[in-house]
Amino acid sequence: MRYNNKTLLSLSVAAVCVGMVSSASAATLDDVKERGELRCGVNVGLSGFSSPDQDGTWQGLDVETCRGIAAAIFDDPEAVSFTPLTAKERFTALQSGEIDVLSRNTTWTATRDNSLGLNFTATTFYDGQGFMVAKDLGVEGPEQFDGASICIQSGTTHELNLADYFPSRGIEIQTVTFDTPDQTAQGFASGRCDILTSDTSQLSALRLQLPEPDSVEILETLISKEPLGPVVRQGDDQWLDIVQWSIFAMVNAEELGVNSDNVDDMKSNPPNPQVARLLGVDGDYGEQLGLENDWAYQLIGHVGNYGEVFASTVGEDSPMQISRGVNALWNEGGILYAPPVR
Repeated sequence: MRYNNKTLLSLSVAAVCVGMVSSASAATLDDVKERGELRCGVNVGLSGFSSPDQDGTWQGLDVETCRGIAAAIFDDPEAVSFTPLTAKERFTALQSGEIDVLSRNTTWTATRDNSLGLNFTATTFYDGQGFMVAKDLGVEGPEQFDGASICIQSGTTHELNLADYFPSRGIEIQTVTFDTPDQTAQGFASGRCDILTSDTSQLSALRLQLPEPDSVEILETLISKEPLGPVVRQGDDQWLDIVQWSIFAMVNAEELGVNSDNVDDMKSNPPNPQVARLLGVDGDYGEQLGLENDWAYQLIGHVGNYGEVFASTVGEDSPMQISRGVNALWNEGGILYAPPVR
């Protein structure tokens, strides 16, 4: 193929523009440091994952993930601002640069990962779509849903999952859509629908908001895989690594027995080479990320390991009382697994 001068000029301009976009998008860490805080997109209000308490302080698993990233960068878990986003708003806010990271119970799918200019980092909670019904209905599973109405939040993978699941089984349902989880729960509570569907973790949170939580139950049947975790923009591998390895550090810390109570002792006298590398005593793993070598020590000291965060936000030490299940470590019957620091 031959190129004339106009074609060559066009290709040169295009290459320059691509380079400019790449350069502009590859400075997230610099922007965060210059600003002095991390900007984190979270749910508008989902107990256990991201919701403000009575004092207006954000709490939850997704919130603590962002505080951990801030601690890794600034040695300060409070160097983060939270932007509440609906399901419809979340991706646009990240794409536009309004936020640096989206940590909002968001499911990792092929379309979202490949076509939106975004990268999923790591899974912080393995979930699945389930159903909540009134106990007095005597419903045992989705095969009994024929003719039922289902409350569902718009802009989520749950709508697509219903479309996959029920028509192929010859079961007819009607959907009633809402913009937020709270609206969805209110619609269910007021009788707008027979069934409420969402990730089971979200159902556990919404159940606590109902006037009579003990009158409903979450069915055992799951109809999907919902790996949830933080998302960043494409084009900045360093920032992807920082968010990803902040999560991996929390998981590795739990596996190695390092927690917020013993992290100082572990750093002073590492019991093995793995702990020494994790806490920055040995190697330059922090420098490889553009951070201090004790970045993981800072993170764990301020926020804790994955098990600590899980327990306090959605697990045994929280009102939600969600069991670890598949979210247990790989060597304790679950599937939670992080690459080694070495």
